[in-house]
Formats: sequence, C-alpha cells, structure tokens
Amino acid sequence: MRVEISSLAERPDLEGLIWFPDTWPEFVKNDPAGNAYFGRIAEEFPAFTLAALDERGEVVGRGHSVPFALRVPGRGALPATGWDEVLRWAFTDRDHGARPDTVSAIDVTIRTDCLGQGLSGRLLDALRRNAAFLGFTELVAPVRPSAKHHEPDTPMAEYARRTRPDGLPADAWLRTHVRAGGVIDSVAPASMVVTGSLAQWREWTGAPFTAPGPTRVPGGLSPVRCVPDEGYAVYVEPNVWVRHRLAGLDTGVKV
Repeated sequence: MRVEISSLAERPDLEGLIWFPDTWPEFVKNDPAGNAYFGRIAEEFPAFTLAALDERGEVVGRGHSVPFALRVPGRGALPATGWDEVLRWAFTDRDHGARPDTVSAIDVTIRTDCLGQGLSGRLLDALRRNAAFLGFTELVAPVRPSAKHHEPDTPMAEYARRTRPDGLPADAWLRTHVRAGGVIDSVAPASMVVTGSLAQWREWTGAPFTAPGPTRVPGGLSPVRCVPDEGYAVYVEPNVWVRHRLAGLDTGVKV
C-alpha cells in the first residue's frame, strides 16, 4: 500500500480523522494517565502527531509522540512507570516551559482493515525521521510487545530477551523497532496502571471477576489482580523501553 505521511502541524484538517476504530483492549482505554493526556496530544503537540493517508486520501494509520526533558535532575533514566510517566512528564514540561531534549513515541495504530501491510514499521520510521527533523537526537518508546498477551504469566524481562536464530527479537513489534535501529534498554514494570471496580472490569472484559488473585483477560500483557472482598481489581502492565539514536537520519526531509 502506498501512503503519504504528514504531521498535523502540516495537515491540521486531519485531526478529527485520526480517531478511527482500533484494536486497543477496552480496559487500556480507561488508564487514568491516558484519559488525562492522550486525547490532547494531537491538539497540543501537532508537530509530533502523524497521520498516514492512502491513495484515496483516507487516514489508515496514526503515530503519536511527545517531547519531554529526560536529561534533567530527578530524571535521567527512563522511568519504570513508562507510558503513564512519560505522558505526565511531557505535559508538565510543556506547562512549565521546560526545554525538551528527547521524544517518546506514544502509539502507532493502524486501521483494522489495513493491518498486516507493513504500515506500523513505516509509521515508526516516520516518527524517527520527524523527531530528527525537529532537532532531536533520540526517540524512545515504551513498547507494548504485540504477542505478549498470549503469555500473560511470562515475566516481561524473560519475554523481551527471546530472540530468533538471526538474533532479532522473537516478538514482531520489538523486532520492528530493532530493525529500525532501536536498542532494547530496560523493562518498565509499571508502564500502565488501570484500577476499577469489579463491575467495571466485568464490563471492560466480560470476565466474571469473582475469584481472588490473578485473572487473565483478553489483550492483557499480565494478569489483573482481583480483590473481590474489597470490590476492586488492578492491572499493572509492563512495557519494554527501546531507545532509537537519530544521528545520521536525513533531517532535511520533512515527513
């Protein structure tokens, strides 16, 4: 598929078109940090938000990223609280006028009828090139491995270390990042935290949530901890931090 990728700074008319149906699990959409910040990225960071259009001019994919200050006192290392934390940092830095030095990818999402055509890799490459064009030397990503939900009980550190005979990661989405030039840095063990009542979890997942302890749910990278005596359950999702050095990318070419 041929696509044209533009930032919303160049094509603000596309902002309302990037919210197509996706395959995110419903409970992921109820992450408090995501609810507070994710929907604001396109409006407040349009230069860091990309839309992929097909030959008919229809949006078939999107890529969100945010700039933030990593190399400052109190930070320095990529946070164990991953996706949630980097969103908070980006918006806090913006509100306080802090100068960003790093870009974090936030999502790469493909329209469901266009999956399996290599568009996610092309959007990842576009996010890298866009960050370089904007003057940054590093893009990081709290990666949600694409097949980890099939093994929710496997520790993420063990899962992320798996490789194929050619040395590339066994997981397809981690492999795409490494092929693009990324290097696996660390596990973010609490990258996303979702807490809800048992009624909410039943609505989000269809699972009964009657037994105490770990409950496996469709799309979960780890089990949800169910506490029926107290009427709640909590999901703590691990992600994998990947670092992309941007030196050598052609910064004279706009996405």
